[in-house]
Amino acid sequence: MSSPATAPPAPNSLKRIVAASLIGTTIEWYDFFLYGSAAALVFNKLFFPESDPLVGTLLSFLTYAVGFAARPLGALVFGHYGDRLGRKKLLVLSLLMMGGATFAIGLLPTHATIGSAAPVLLTVLRLVQGFALGGEWGGAVLLVSEHGDAERRGFWASWPQTGAPAGQLLATGVLSALTALLSDAAFTSWGWRIPFLLSGVLVIVGLWIRLSVDESPVFKAALAQAEQRKAAAGQVEKMPLVAVLRHHWRDVLVAMGARMAENISYYVITAFILVYATTAVEMSKQTALNAVLIASAVHFAAIPLWGALSDRIGRRPVYLIGAIGVGAWMFPFFALIDQGSFGSLLLAVTVGLVLHGAMYAPQAAFFSEMFATRMRYSGASIGAQFSSVAAGAPAPLIATALLADYHSSTPIALYVIAAALLTVVAIACAKETRHRNLNDVEPGSDGAADSVSSPSADAARTA
Repeated sequence: MSSPATAPPAPNSLKRIVAASLIGTTIEWYDFFLYGSAAALVFNKLFFPESDPLVGTLLSFLTYAVGFAARPLGALVFGHYGDRLGRKKLLVLSLLMMGGATFAIGLLPTHATIGSAAPVLLTVLRLVQGFALGGEWGGAVLLVSEHGDAERRGFWASWPQTGAPAGQLLATGVLSALTALLSDAAFTSWGWRIPFLLSGVLVIVGLWIRLSVDESPVFKAALAQAEQRKAAAGQVEKMPLVAVLRHHWRDVLVAMGARMAENISYYVITAFILVYATTAVEMSKQTALNAVLIASAVHFAAIPLWGALSDRIGRRPVYLIGAIGVGAWMFPFFALIDQGSFGSLLLAVTVGLVLHGAMYAPQAAFFSEMFATRMRYSGASIGAQFSSVAAGAPAPLIATALLADYHSSTPIALYVIAAALLTVVAIACAKETRHRNLNDVEPGSDGAADSVSSPSADAARTA
């Protein structure tokens, strides 16, 4: 008979868990990406109006990067309490924080109204967004990974990852519709606020769904075992962060390296491209937004396919396909955009995002499988979010600065290629995790994190 703590959930239950994680991550990424798109399109005029247009864009992207700086702190705090209290409670809190900050941005006075206080308040709200997102990702992917079975963990865990393109799709779609319906003057005056205010409605929907799911059975079993050990031997658990640094520091470094190409390429392809296409190639905002919109839909569909492939051939091979592919695509990517047609722009962005998906899809299961249960939220979040400070945070800023200095896409392409090489090295140093049993990976044992079992053995353990 299956143990309640370890038995795989019924298919309908698992689908509900996946839906709750997906909808929550979609809303949080909608909020996060909405800021990035607005930073590229209007924030330079609204909050930094006294600067040269390209300098204003740089300052706008600087506030964008500040959100990434808060993500490691969010990873530490949410990871600590997520490993102590559970995944679900922290996911509800992260959604409230992110949605509240985004809604407040929609009400924020601009520089014309309150002067220099406007960009300061904008930066504070961006910090709250980054802090919340730093805790969101780890909890969302763990909730699915720890509910699912080992044989299809890559597939199921990749669905919360589709929240990124879904959020990008939603944010870009709303902005695209508004720029099509409103004049430039109306959009700059008040239209830009609408997508931010819509976040309030989305958060209510997300909370209703997220509150309906159960806590991770793997976490509940590990918590019960820890309480038993504590009662029997008087052992006091180490803080999750301390345990991660003791038992999993190599895995943290691998995760950070793995994210370099994934993070940098994504923000170059989706955020910086709005600047490059509208300034260097002189395409319209609407054209650039439409290309990202369509490509994000393809990206959404590709991620679960890459996740399923990682269940068949392993996390590392699929990740390497993405890292090598993105590096190789960078020069054709900019060459296509420079042609100045919508078709070439769409092809460039779509292929780039499909290749990005090969890294992003297996990432959820890959990082989850690296760490022990009572330190998994901390380990996965720290590995994923600390790298964002050096990767995603400065990526649009660096790309925009390179464009301003060299008036060429070549340095930007080389920048992404260097990140791809770093990721290839990190994945080459990693161990394959596809067959790991999450119930076997327990804290306090150096060898536990390396325990490997076959999918059939995983199933047998739950019987």
